[in-house]
Amino acid sequence: MENTQPSFDTVIETLNWLRTQGFTHDFNLDYDTIKYNNGTGIMSPEDFHIEWVFRFEGETDPGDEEIIYGITSAAHNIKGVLLSAYGMYADPLSDRMIQKLSVH
Repeated sequence: MENTQPSFDTVIETLNWLRTQGFTHDFNLDYDTIKYNNGTGIMSPEDFHIEWVFRFEGETDPGDEEIIYGITSAAHNIKGVLLSAYGMYADPLSDRMIQKLSVH
């Protein structure tokens, strides 16, 4: 059975819902990896799967453009969220990380 994509009006609503689904860790992008646990845990693109993607477009402020990823990793036994700006505020990423995040 495939997950049905829920729809939310705000980033906060989305994050709260993901937390109820067990996505409790906060992930951070770092060029070619995703870090967690204050940088002590590191995942490469091969180590994780993107379960959910939510995109928010800034209607009045381009700085409000955000993508929220619900990410799981069987290799690290972890579920969490990654917030990523896009457009002019996007972080520099490696080609393989861009490819992994762009698949969705």
